[in-house]
Parts: sequence; C-alpha cells; structure tokens
Amino acid sequence: MSSVTPIVIEKEIGGRVLRLETGKVAKLCSAAVIATYGGTTVLATVTRGKPRGDFPDFLGLTVDYREKTAAAGKFPGGFKKREGPPSEKEILTMRMIDRPIRPLFPDGYFDEVLLQCFVLSHDQENDADVIAGTAASAALTISDVPFEGPIATIRVGRVHTDDGAKFVLNPTVSQLEFSDLDLVLSGHADGINMIEVGAAEISEQDMMAALNFGYGQIHEVLAMINELKAKAGREKVVGDLFLPAPEVTQAIASLAETRLVAARQLKGKQERNKAVDALRSEILDQHFALKSDGTMGQYNESFKRRMQAKEAFKRLEEKVTRRLIAESGIRADGRSALQIRPIEGEVSILQRTHGSAFFQRGETQSIVSVTLGTGKDEQIVDGLLPEYSKKFMLHYNFPPFSTGEVKRIMAPGRREIGHGALAERSLLGVIPSPDEFPYTIRVVSDITESNGSSSMASVCGGCLALMDAGVPLRAPVAGISVGRFTDDHGNKEVFVTDIIGEEDFFGDMDFKVAGTREGITGIQLDLKIRGLTLAQCEKIFVQARKGRLEILDIMERIIAKPRPEISPYAPRLVTIMINPEKIGKLIGPGGKTIRGMQEKWGVTIEVEDDGSVQIAANDGDAMAGARGEIEALCEDIKVGTVYTGKVVSTKDFGAFIELAPGTDGMCHISELADGYVKSVGDVVKIGDMVKVKVILVDEQGRIKLSRKQAMRDDAMAAGGASNAPKM
Repeated sequence: MSSVTPIVIEKEIGGRVLRLETGKVAKLCSAAVIATYGGTTVLATVTRGKPRGDFPDFLGLTVDYREKTAAAGKFPGGFKKREGPPSEKEILTMRMIDRPIRPLFPDGYFDEVLLQCFVLSHDQENDADVIAGTAASAALTISDVPFEGPIATIRVGRVHTDDGAKFVLNPTVSQLEFSDLDLVLSGHADGINMIEVGAAEISEQDMMAALNFGYGQIHEVLAMINELKAKAGREKVVGDLFLPAPEVTQAIASLAETRLVAARQLKGKQERNKAVDALRSEILDQHFALKSDGTMGQYNESFKRRMQAKEAFKRLEEKVTRRLIAESGIRADGRSALQIRPIEGEVSILQRTHGSAFFQRGETQSIVSVTLGTGKDEQIVDGLLPEYSKKFMLHYNFPPFSTGEVKRIMAPGRREIGHGALAERSLLGVIPSPDEFPYTIRVVSDITESNGSSSMASVCGGCLALMDAGVPLRAPVAGISVGRFTDDHGNKEVFVTDIIGEEDFFGDMDFKVAGTREGITGIQLDLKIRGLTLAQCEKIFVQARKGRLEILDIMERIIAKPRPEISPYAPRLVTIMINPEKIGKLIGPGGKTIRGMQEKWGVTIEVEDDGSVQIAANDGDAMAGARGEIEALCEDIKVGTVYTGKVVSTKDFGAFIELAPGTDGMCHISELADGYVKSVGDVVKIGDMVKVKVILVDEQGRIKLSRKQAMRDDAMAAGGASNAPKM
C-alpha cells in the first residue's frame, strides 16, 4: 500500500491556528476534510448517491453531526457505555450546518448527498459546532458534488473590558460565559446566508457592528478553503437536473395561471389551499393523466410528464405568489407589506399550572404553560463539555392537528427542537439570575394552529405566561418574522413583516428577530437564495424593530408586568447559608438527618458545597419550621440564644434537651424553674417541648441551659418580672 501525502492548509484565525487537511483519511468517499482549531478536531465527509426514485422533487441532502465522548476523554453515560441517539446539541448543530449549504446547489439537482461530521478531539475550550460548519463546507467544495460554495462559519462574542465592549472572534467556552452575545454567522464571498443569535438585549446598531466584524473575518477562512480547492478539488459533476420540460411549463402556465392568480388571493388559508389543490388536480387529471391502458413504456412516459407537470405547477404557484407581492403589493391574506396580523392574547387560562397564556396572531396560535421547580428539577446536560445544569428550558410541540393534517405522531424532530431552542434563547436574555429568582423554570409551547411564525408565537406566548407565573423578567420580549420577495427578474425587492406559511414556502427567506424595547435577544435567518448583504440586514432590523414594538404594545395591554406573587400551587423557595463545615452534620450519617427533616416538615432540602441550603415547601409553617431547625442545627451555639427544644432524657440532676438533631444541652434541676424543684419529673417529661436559654458553652463544647431564665425573659417582654411563673 502506497503512502499518501496529505494536503494541509494552515492559518491563524482569531489567535489560534485553523488547519484544514485532506487526502489521508476516508479516501473512499467523495471528499473528506479534517479541520483542527486549537485542540478540537472534526472530520467531515461527503458521499454522493443516486437520486431517490425516477423523478424526485427534492434535494436528498442528509446532514449528520456526532460528538464522540472519547474525543474529550470521557465515557458515555448509561449501562451500555455507547453513544445513543443524537443529543439536542447535536441536532441543533446539524441544523446549523444544513441551513447555509442547502440553497447552494443547482436548481433541479436532486442527488442523494450524505454529509457526516464526527468530533474526533475536543479541548473543552474551542467548541466543535462552528468548526464542523467550516469543515463541511470545505469537504463539499473539494468534492465532485456541484456545491456552489464555499461558505465559512464563525462565532462572534462580545466581552466588556476596561476599554469598553470588545468583539471576540470564535470565543472560547470560558469567554462565552462572560459574553452578552453569542452570534453564529455563515457566509460566502457574496454575502451572509445564515445567522443565529442569543443575546442580552443587544441594540440593532451593535448587532450590525457584530455582523460587520464577523463577516470581515469570514473572508480569511474562505481564502483557506479556496486554496485547498485549488490543490485538491475534484471536477464538479452536475449530472441530470430534474426540471420540467419547457413545453410542460408552457402548458401549465396557459392552463392554470389566470385561475391560480385568483385562487392565491382568497383570504383564508384553508379556502386558499382547497382552491389551489382543486385546480392542480383538475389540470393533472384532464391534461396529464396516466396512460394505464397502454404499454409499460407509454405508462412510464405519462408518469414522467405528470410529475413534470406537478413540479411546473408548484413553480408557477411560487411565481404567481411572488409576482403578486413584489409587483402588485398583494399578499395572500390581503395585508400590506408592513401590516401585522390581528393579535389576541389572554393569561391565566389554565387553573393548576403555575402560569399560562394564550397567544394568537392571525391563524397561528399557541397555548403556553409555565412550571416552577426546585434545583432537583434542573436539566443535567452531559456531553463533550463538562457537565452542567440548565435552570431555564422551553419545549416546543407541533402536533399534526395544528395544520389540519393527519401525520404519524413521533417524538420531537429536528424542526421542533430547533424552534424550541430559538424561542428559549430569545427569552433567556431576560430571565432573572438564580440569585434573584432561584426557581427552575420550564416553559411548554403547544402550537394549536399554525400558519407561519409559530416559533415567534412561542416567544410572545412564553413571555406572557412567564409574567403570569410571577417570574420577574427584566423586560417583555416579542418576536417577529420578515420575508423577502422579488419579481420574475429578481428585481423590485420587497420585505414583508409577519410572514404566513405560504410566504415562508415561496419566499426567499424567514428572518426571525426577537427582543425587548431596548434590544435584540434572539435571531434566526433561514435563506433560500444565495445570500444577503449587510445593507439588507440593516434594513430588515429596522423593519423588524417596528413590528416588534407594535406587538409589545399589545402584549403589555394583556399583562403589563410580572405578577407580584407566584402561584399558590408553586413551591415556595428560600435559600439560607450555613457554615460549609456543618454540611456533614446537616446531612447526617447516610443522609439520615436531612431525610428526617424532609419527612417531618414535608419539604425538599438541597445543599450545595458552598454552604447554600435551599428549602422548598408549599406551606409557610413547614418552611419556617424546617428553616428554624436547620439554622439551629448548623449555627454555632452562643450564650444568650433562646431555643425551643425537645426533652430527650431526664436524670435526677436535670434534663437533656435536643436543640437540633445531634445537638443537646443540659438543663440542671436548679434551672428548670424559679424556686425549689424536688424532682425533674415535676416540671418536664420526655417528649415535652420547652423553651430554654443558653447560659454557658464550656471549652469542651458542652451546653448548659436554663428554662427559668427563658421564662423570666418572656415575662419581662410581656410586662414585668413580677408576673413570672414560679413553676
């Protein structure tokens, strides 16, 4: 076996060396690239196959991204000690890789393309997601697949220094902890084609500055990929393009265009869809019927023509929709370009949830609930990075009935996970810190009607539900989408606000922006065209802000601010601090002490290594009782302190009283009461709860108590020592 010399391109990017290598590994696939950045390495491979079926109607692109735990020197969890289904992080990275590359294939190219990315090494500082995006682009660029790239993917953070705010290229995991911006950006020589943002109220001006900074850095990576292509690139093979024959396209236009223009202007989604479906079926059945009574060759030819006609009809519908908007200013539901659909909203719609809301915009509707929990309800995330927990999570559900369809009911797919993640990071920027609000928060958005922008409806409904739950948000958040249309020649550009499903399907983009009155908290850009310029992005931000403020005005009329109190069904939380050296005493042998307290008071107690103790209870008396017992158990016993303790044993010379579990003091018979006490049993018995005062803690830690001094103090407080009882 002959040795192969790999081709390597290296360049410093963002203070670390980016290395692209090909020619050594996975030589049987169409192309493979190993990308290394810092101590993190990703392998991206491209494999090409034949199209699905005789006349496919979509690009068979599959993107898979996996984080092998061995890459970070870790074992997978579970009994099998083997990686299982993809995690949420892996699924989100698949979407991040897929979205910018999908539009960059020739029209009608429907070959099967499998793009796989494996994390081979992870230094736990340079995350692999953006590296995988660049590696995937590089592999496609040097392969024979007709990919019209390259693209590059980078991350931008912003840290605040003594010299002011500073943008950071590809921030490390440590740097991101102190960043108020997490921007993932993909682009090529002609513009930007993917944006994902989570931010803490970043102004539109600052966001544009971040985009300018990031896009300037992208060109450095593009130059590396182009150099790799020049040295190792294979000749592109387009193959067969599955496009309707010109005569079929002309026939469909003459038969359907006039009636399709009328059908596309019907106001209701269902009415519009029924009219379009009826027209399509009529034309296909009357003019492109299958020849089932002829030869097999005649049948196959009729099938091919029918499939071409179906595709031509879809393209005509797209053309008509775009022309109506771009040239005539007519949207399917009759709105103007900047007009938002009618909005309805309500809070406290569900009795037993901790917070709830109903939000409807046009024909998109969401029912949202909020659940408040304790530390034990946090989501533990285990992957390549060190294990961490999430105290805020948003889950998005999209049942088939929301679109009036019958579909197989399955676990949440990539779309549901992606939409939920977008809504989650859009709200995360205004969620209070654990110090301000120690609850674990779960938001569930169930889409009950859908006609576009259901993720942004989840943001709006989620914000309303959180305020209904009494979560002290820093500010209300709303989300809006902006679409783009041009005429038949790609001119006369029109941006429309609050797109519906058909505008998303037939338009050039779905640019989602969420934020407060002060700034942006979340962005997601999905494109079907090659890219956007920075000038276009700036214009979109202005338009999105106008729509966002309009929605916020309506939301604040539904509920103006968070409720001052949480739901009576939500647990009450209090956090106290104890001496960390007393943690063992609180827990007790095998957890006996803390379990006993939880059973006694009906509470949940969680202890952290720093000595913070969180108590959760549904009853105020139980909370007070548990807190008092913990403080008594863990505090340093001081002279003069008064306790209510339990008599645990009696002797001839006095009584032993439990001040807290594991902490007893002795009350001498002479200190049980004023006057002469003949017998301890005359005053107290085992099991009695008595109030005592600490009068001495000796060098050996022995505690001496006095019941009579505690009684005198009570009498003085009540109005005079003369009223003090004698026994």
